[in-house]
This record gives sequence, C-alpha cells and structure tokens, in this order.
Amino acid sequence: MELIARSADDMRAIGAKIATHVGAGDLIMLSGPLGAGKTTFVQGLAEGLGVRGRVTSPTFVISHVHRGEPDLVHVDAYRLESLDDVDALDLDTSLEESVTVVEWGRGKTDGLSEDRLEIEIHRETGAAADEDPEDLLVDSPRTLVLSATGEHSQAILEALEQ
Repeated sequence: MELIARSADDMRAIGAKIATHVGAGDLIMLSGPLGAGKTTFVQGLAEGLGVRGRVTSPTFVISHVHRGEPDLVHVDAYRLESLDDVDALDLDTSLEESVTVVEWGRGKTDGLSEDRLEIEIHRETGAAADEDPEDLLVDSPRTLVLSATGEHSQAILEALEQ
C-alpha cells in the first residue's frame, strides 16, 4: 500500500489514521532517509493514540516512553550497533502492552516480532548525492510504502484500505 504525504500535517494525519487500527502489542518499523518525516509520523500516531507529552526524536536518548492507553514506545535504532545494544533496551518486556515504533530498525530489531507493520518513507531531494542540507527544509511530497509481515499487520493494512 502506498500513501502520499504532501506536508508535515499530512504525515501527522497518516500517523493518526494508523493509530485507529493499532493497539498494545503492535510493532511498527519506520525506515527512510534523514528528514523523511519519521518522527513527524510518530507525532501523529501519538496524537491518534491519545498519549501524553511532547513527541521528539529519540536520536540521542535512543528510546522514549509516552504514557497513554496503551503506552507508545518510540525508539531510534540508528546508533545501535549490535544485538546486545538492542537487548539492553528490553523492548521485548514492554512489547505486549505498548505500541512500539522503531526508527532505523531494519536488520537490528526485526527479531522483536515476526508480525509487524513496516513503513518505508521516500522523499524527493534536489541534490544528486542527497547531501544538500537545504533538501531537509523542503516539504516535498513523501511516499509511504506500507507492508505487512504477518496476519495481524495484514489485517491492519486491509482496515486502512477501507
């Protein structure tokens, strides 16, 4: 499934819409380049879940827990280098009672659940080498490619299509 976000507000709205179809025990893996809108998506998801507190990127602290019913666990796995680093977070402890979102988790946290919703965010850039800092300021359309790895996440996708 593909969704288009033409602005940051659209990205938040997509997150809020997905929030109506997820609950405790669900794992969402986000991938995409810097500036793709991963944290902006999580802000919308958090709003849709009714969690409290400001949602910011967990890049430097690696993990934030936002209280709600259910809690939202927001992880940035970018700096995790080994399975020991992942294990140290004890994500499997809170997985069943929280909605867990992992940025940059592909290949690092896949083992948390065989059934997860994966969202790849693509953004256009103006620089051929994708290195122009000005590209991060452009609110160009983002394409979100959603895929399911199991029955439950497939049911989430089917509900979103309706």
